[in-house]
Amino acid sequence: MGKIILTGDRPTGKLHLGHYVGSLRRRVQLQESGDFERMFVFMADVQALTDNADNPEKIRQNIIEVALDYLSAGLNPTKCTLFIQSQIPELAELTTYLMNLVSVSRVQRNPTVKTEIKMRNFEANLPMGFFCYPVSQAADITAFKATTVPAGEDQEPMIEITRELARRFNQTYGEVLVEPNIMLPENATSRRLPGTDGKEKMSKSLGNCIYLSDDADTVWKKVKGMYTDPTHLNLSDPGHVEGNAVFTYLDAFSTDQDFADFWPEYSNLDALKDAYTHGGVGDMKCKKLLNSVINRMLDPIRERRHEFEQDIPEIFNVLKKGSDEARAAAAQTMDEVRKAMQIDYFNDAALIKQQTDKYKK
Repeated sequence: MGKIILTGDRPTGKLHLGHYVGSLRRRVQLQESGDFERMFVFMADVQALTDNADNPEKIRQNIIEVALDYLSAGLNPTKCTLFIQSQIPELAELTTYLMNLVSVSRVQRNPTVKTEIKMRNFEANLPMGFFCYPVSQAADITAFKATTVPAGEDQEPMIEITRELARRFNQTYGEVLVEPNIMLPENATSRRLPGTDGKEKMSKSLGNCIYLSDDADTVWKKVKGMYTDPTHLNLSDPGHVEGNAVFTYLDAFSTDQDFADFWPEYSNLDALKDAYTHGGVGDMKCKKLLNSVINRMLDPIRERRHEFEQDIPEIFNVLKKGSDEARAAAAQTMDEVRKAMQIDYFNDAALIKQQTDKYKK
């Protein structure tokens, strides 16, 4: 069996630059690499409902937003399988079986689960579906026999539970499931892009995002208000690039060609950083450069999005076809799972014969 990728997003809103630099840009690269036999990219609507159960319309509306972002960023449904989690009932079945192989205390020890529970104020009233999130995620991965899961460092504890469950299943029932490996972002900037306000994480709820679908005027408004260096009050003051969101974004997105085209006074980002830290470079000029860099990058994405928006029924057709393909793959795994667990009663000729012989007179 070749290498298989599984990755996805919760459809709780449009995708932003944090998603792009953290995962989406690399997904497109992996799609084009030719190193993987199959690539599955899905919208995790079931997992999104674990903390949005009272607002399914939010998820329903954002399915198409995320699909448009996927396609406009360069994911190609002829090269990867795009699907919706809830349309694959086999995932729920496998989740049920895997729940029997892990203890409550093991899930409680998961640091990612602890953080997410606290962040959502679920300490006193924790939904069971949310608590079982790691098991559901393990089912998503193992149902497609994924060998590789591109994800951030915060997901390492979740992938470890997946490996444990696959190992436990195989030891208990027989070799069926695959233990996946995590594929971490290539550099620190890609691991977590800060918000425009300088806070650690870009988040829809904090209102500190630049979305892939933002127009040029909106991008400039957000860039203009970005957090820089609070000690850099005068042009001549030495500036700090550490913790300065403008420079973090330039680290993530700028190229030497951007400098040649937009600010030829500096040959590259290192030269600009050196000048900024010695004083004499204004924050607004840095923001204007960043604005040009981001809009150059987003222009083709916006153009493709506009084209895809003209035929929304076709987007649903793409998702339907991808979901059908994904379900076929998951169904094949589940046939093997049921056989290994000896619950494929109607296909078990040996069982039927045994029971027939038992009751013969």
